[in-house]
Amino acid sequence: MASFPLSVNEKLIARSRTVGELLAPTSPFDKKCGRENWTVAFAPDGSYFAWSQGHRIVKLVPWSQCLNNFLLHSTKNVANSISPRLPRQNSDSGQKNKPCEHTIDCGDIVWSLAFGSSVPEKQSRCVNIEWHRFKFGQDQLLLATGLNNGRIKIWDVYTGKLLLNLMDHTEVVRDLTFAPDGSLILVSASRDKTLRVWDLKDDGNMMKVLRGHQNWVYGCAFSPDSSILCSVGASKAVFLWDMDKYSMIRKLEGHHNDVVACEFSPDGALLATASYDTRVYVWDPHLGVILLEFGHLFPPPTPIFAGGANDRWVRSVSFSHDGLHIASLADDKMVRFWRIDEEYPVQVAPLNNGLCCTFSTDGSVLAAGQDGSVYFWATPRQVSSLQHLCRMAIRRVMPTSQVKNLPIPSKVVEFLCYQI
Repeated sequence: MASFPLSVNEKLIARSRTVGELLAPTSPFDKKCGRENWTVAFAPDGSYFAWSQGHRIVKLVPWSQCLNNFLLHSTKNVANSISPRLPRQNSDSGQKNKPCEHTIDCGDIVWSLAFGSSVPEKQSRCVNIEWHRFKFGQDQLLLATGLNNGRIKIWDVYTGKLLLNLMDHTEVVRDLTFAPDGSLILVSASRDKTLRVWDLKDDGNMMKVLRGHQNWVYGCAFSPDSSILCSVGASKAVFLWDMDKYSMIRKLEGHHNDVVACEFSPDGALLATASYDTRVYVWDPHLGVILLEFGHLFPPPTPIFAGGANDRWVRSVSFSHDGLHIASLADDKMVRFWRIDEEYPVQVAPLNNGLCCTFSTDGSVLAAGQDGSVYFWATPRQVSSLQHLCRMAIRRVMPTSQVKNLPIPSKVVEFLCYQI
């Protein structure tokens, strides 16, 4: 991969170490439209990694085997050469097989995908719970794929078989997210200007349509406790939804151009959003205020020119599981790693035509997709302070309003609210 010049502020910043690559097979037609890798994802338990190779194809590979092959073959790896080596949980059939890689033909260009795992004791929200076509076990792992034709296909990760075909959207399904609570509630974001809520434990029944966006919806993300949904799209606003009442909580105003990606921190106290205005904002979603701004153009563009610096559009943002680091991917051919308490990136890495990024389940690796292939980097590693671990533990169960009412010193309140 070629290197690219850094800005003055980034010349002394450490380069992130490359871990490996998963390269899609190439052929003459691969350079045509449709080769883009719009989505990458890790399974919640870290067992599998999936990405869209372009031209309808999704690749599913055992993640531990990927890491083993990276170690064996330095930093290069061809995706099609990966072979299964690890034991896995039982699937519905009860067979004990090794984890298998699968090449899935989804029938149309893939724009989004998400893993979902089931918790049997988590009750379905549907009215009729007497009989279902599918009975998902505790070890069930599903992959949802959002397609160009508006369909959502649900696959069994262990077998690669198609389980459900959801067909209510009328335009591209741009993003998908499962509720983290194991309920198998799936939310889809589409260019048809809606978000739709599906209950896979009720055989994929569509429960609700969330309306409010006036244009394309680009992305959506659940809070860690599954109570709040964030959605962003082709407008300057960030939408927050109450997922118990299926109602809008508030709009967050502050970006100057389309907002294209969003993700909550592991404790739910922070929300990161990425925009074509060349900025990543970190919000307190409970108060609707901006706490941090990570700029990708210096000096930052004024609002009237906020859409003009399209060589610095931010494409994707991801929150690390340590709650301290954020990764961003922009059109200036750079991946940046930020700390939530520092103004400038702590590490950078070069990437041409990057479109999406996400941290591995344990936070040790960042995966970024580009033209059908995936590149991996080691993430900044730092032992979290006891204060930060305590802050995260408290914020997992207490919104900002409750923290502010605690009978504790004001400086401690500010720390717990990520204001210092």
